Amino acid sequence: MRIITGSARGAKLKTPKGQDTRPTADRVKESLFNILGRMVEGRKVLDIFAGTGNLGLEALSRGAESAVLVDKATASLISENARHTHLAGKAEVMGADVYAAISRLAGVGRSFSLIFCDPPYHKGLWERALSAIDASDLLAYEGILVVEHGADENEYPELRNLQLALNKRYGHTTQLSFFQRKDYLQACEEAES
Repeated sequence: MRIITGSARGAKLKTPKGQDTRPTADRVKESLFNILGRMVEGRKVLDIFAGTGNLGLEALSRGAESAVLVDKATASLISENARHTHLAGKAEVMGADVYAAISRLAGVGRSFSLIFCDPPYHKGLWERALSAIDASDLLAYEGILVVEHGADENEYPELRNLQLALNKRYGHTTQLSFFQRKDYLQACEEAES
């Protein structure tokens, strides 16, 4: 696993030993960042279920302003990868339960213009995280939330504030769902009409 492009291009990321991890495949990650394009630049990023820090560190390498990377099990590994890629100065690593971190960050008024949610598939984790983010103000007005989940996981929770804007499928295993705030999408529609 490596950083694809930007200031840390080619840097290899360490992965946890002996743990059942499923890092984002390079082709899916490359497609994700091709979709986002220059929208990554200058963004405040939140990477939950960060694992190795793969997505958050890639965003920093591509010009994101800062990133909070959350994973209780791999926080020290993420910190090591942030140092190795020379991105530690822009990375805040939280070794906390994801749902507690969402509550804590929202409780102190933090918001992010790009959120990555990439938990293990088929455990109900992304649905719960999506609901928690929907109930908070964590996603900034023009923000984008990207959820990576199983290709057969198509039951989205009921959302009040967020709306599915784009969905892409990758083979028989993975899909990316892009969410944005409903009020922002409605304002965009009104501006176009």
